[in-house]
Amino acid sequence: MSDQIQQTLTVNSKKYQYFSIPEAEKTGLGQFSSLPFSLKVLLENLLRNLDNKTVTETDIKAVAKWVENKTSTHEISYRPARVLMQDFTGVPAVVDLAAMRDAMKALGGNADKINPLIPVDLVIDHSVQVDSFASPKAFNTNVSLEMERNAQRYEFLKWGKKAFEDFRVVPPGTGICHQVNLEYLAKAVWQRQNQAGETVLYPDTVVGTDSHTTMINGLGVLGWGVGGIEAEAAMLGQPISMMIPEVIGVRLTGQLKEGIVATDLVLTITEMLRKRGVVGKFVEFFGSGLNELPLADRATIANMAPEYGATCGFFPVDKETLTYMRLSGRDEQTIATVEAYCKAQGLWRDANSPEPVFTDILDLDLSTVVPSLAGPKRPQDRVALTDMKNGFDNAFKALNPEGEINASFPVAQKDYALHAGDVVIAAITSCTNTSNPSVLIAAGLVAKKAVEKGLMRKPWVKSSLAPGSKVVTDYLKKANLQDYLDKLGFNLVGYGCTTCIGNSGPLPEPIEKTISDNNLTVASVLSGNRNFEGRVHPLVQTNWLASPPLVVAFALAGTTRINLHQDPIGEDKNGNAVYLKDIWPSNHEVAQEVAHAVNHEMFSKEYADVFTGDDEWQAIQIPGGETYSWNASSTYIQNPPYFEGMTKQVEKADDILNANILALLGDSITTDHISPAGSIKADSPAGKYLQEHGVAIKDFNSYGSRRGNHEVMMRGTFANIRIRNEMAPGTEGGYTTYIPNQEVMSIYDAAMKYKADNKSLVVIAGKEYGTGSSRDWAAKGTILLGVKAVIAESFERIHRSNLVGMGVLPLEFTNGETRKTLSLDGSETVSIKNIAQLAPRKEIEATIKYKDGTEKQVILLCRIDTEQEVEYYHNGGILQYVLRELAK
Repeated sequence: MSDQIQQTLTVNSKKYQYFSIPEAEKTGLGQFSSLPFSLKVLLENLLRNLDNKTVTETDIKAVAKWVENKTSTHEISYRPARVLMQDFTGVPAVVDLAAMRDAMKALGGNADKINPLIPVDLVIDHSVQVDSFASPKAFNTNVSLEMERNAQRYEFLKWGKKAFEDFRVVPPGTGICHQVNLEYLAKAVWQRQNQAGETVLYPDTVVGTDSHTTMINGLGVLGWGVGGIEAEAAMLGQPISMMIPEVIGVRLTGQLKEGIVATDLVLTITEMLRKRGVVGKFVEFFGSGLNELPLADRATIANMAPEYGATCGFFPVDKETLTYMRLSGRDEQTIATVEAYCKAQGLWRDANSPEPVFTDILDLDLSTVVPSLAGPKRPQDRVALTDMKNGFDNAFKALNPEGEINASFPVAQKDYALHAGDVVIAAITSCTNTSNPSVLIAAGLVAKKAVEKGLMRKPWVKSSLAPGSKVVTDYLKKANLQDYLDKLGFNLVGYGCTTCIGNSGPLPEPIEKTISDNNLTVASVLSGNRNFEGRVHPLVQTNWLASPPLVVAFALAGTTRINLHQDPIGEDKNGNAVYLKDIWPSNHEVAQEVAHAVNHEMFSKEYADVFTGDDEWQAIQIPGGETYSWNASSTYIQNPPYFEGMTKQVEKADDILNANILALLGDSITTDHISPAGSIKADSPAGKYLQEHGVAIKDFNSYGSRRGNHEVMMRGTFANIRIRNEMAPGTEGGYTTYIPNQEVMSIYDAAMKYKADNKSLVVIAGKEYGTGSSRDWAAKGTILLGVKAVIAESFERIHRSNLVGMGVLPLEFTNGETRKTLSLDGSETVSIKNIAQLAPRKEIEATIKYKDGTEKQVILLCRIDTEQEVEYYHNGGILQYVLRELAK
């Protein structure tokens, strides 16, 4: 079959091989022309990997049948072209690979077998913190502190770069992984040499250990976030097992009105798609409105797929894709090859493209989008700019039913007071927006007009600018806008994720004290993609996502209790009121400045030495050897216990008998709640561990940076300061009631007591359990605490997969039952039998025993979704499965 569909494509006299979708139609495998573009990419993947073992003709025919049913329950094996990582998720992944090499030797195998079989790029972007700000020295100070804090981690990553083949590391201070991927790493069409020495073309596809890997779908590259453990398996040649997804089409028409930016659009789309419900589905954009969307706007929309719940938000390759590739410095042969290949495969979109078949279609007229923010704690909760004051006031009432919203609190040693709703953090941050020249130029123009009118940011606002790549600095300087941003305190603080992932750094001490002493409800405004509780800063309870120009505007206003459409933002030098409309640039001004300031030479220059790094990076000394020399005294890198006592044979899975409930949780428990990425409290179990190991509080760094040490991370599991466990009423943070003696204690301490008594544990939760980041430590920490199963009303895609990948059983309530209808208070025990007979998405019975001795049988849905996942689960996890396969 492969010989029949393999074709030759000649581009500028160079010959390529490819697996032709049109030729596959001719062989009678099915009609594919009306498939969504995103499913055609999956189809090509199956055609190319047809081996009658992992991929069969039945799989390909199932894709064709999708057009009839617009849905499918058929499971396929998918092989991405490459893997993308960032350092917070990348370090634990490399730790796992290093541990697997040790385990392979212990099983009598060859350690070299643990090696990536597909290209892997790791971009160090998550570690820089905003310690210094509003200063010309901020960047150098923050970079220096980053290198000092993370020396052990970076030494380890450099070892990984040397020890593993096809594993590249982009050093710190370069940019955010998704922006580096968009601007440099991605090719739209990938190439490799086959055994005959021919160059084979196929769609560029990627899985990443960060949920916002989806951003690359804006370039027509199918990609999404997976857990680190799933990415490791993909690296080691294991296909990703998945159902052929439903595809929701979003028809875009019209164009954005004057003054509306991509951020307003993506927040509108996020709200719309969350209401529709697209978890586990592909979203694909089509319609005449695509012609009005520059690629950077498409990337912004694709970026926030995790926030609207989809696996990805796909934009097909078209003329705009090639325009962007040319702008970003891709060579002409690559661009010509992308065009020729996509046209040959039916993967090219233009005005004449027939409308694909979709599972469902939603419509959005771009002209209906209005200026927007989202908050105070969920990205899908859009608030129109005109309604912002009411938005904060409602949030305040929910958080402080008895609070006085107009109270004033003087700040020690300062000539100002703080009030509810004051903006204490204003951050231009995140891959979502800093990869978009239009919104950054707009922010610069707002700053310019504000400075010219004599406006300044309010003194209680911590402001920062953290671009996703060095190209941003180049064009802001060329446009003469960086100086104006500097004057408002938006100095460069680093090239990395910073505030968006919780690395906002400390607020000035008098401000922190005023907030904490008075339990003051203040705000952050950031151009990020997530605003979950406790994420941006532990003391900032309301967090609002907004476009970069609006971030500047709120830094000037200093409060969220304002209607910027009608209230003045400040006063000019003569005492006259200045309104937002007075400093907001026109679309024409922005477009003119972008055309003048952004060019392909900038991209070529900044990415010429992308893997080199600065002097400090180059000076890091690394040990050699195929296995890593673990340092017992390191508080950053430790050999994890996942493979201890592992045998070559799979042992029978035990039933879960009389398990205690460790936590009883509500709806929308995020992976941030389960495994926080931000600061470590001194009196937390993780903080105590670090102090016991000689680490000063000032050197704690963050949970995210400590993910290479399971001792820290298991202590940090369920330790978010905003998590509320219904088993410990009146508490906030990682507490539970230890049932044997009714003592309230940390979840970690309780778990260790249960472990000492050889007691199994379960966690019970509400809807959307595990929403948010693709944080494999949320699953790793869960299993290390001794949790055997999580029972929830529903799961978010990546976390469900991660739980299975770590050998934790995900189960869903059925028949409308919940923890509330069952009157659970955490004192019950749970038993689940016949685990050895588990089957994908089949019902299983559990017995709940109440403290009065009564029992109730409940039917749960097993959320192990595929036969392959059943194998992973019975092996104790995906890595154990892969290790046993490689050790054969």
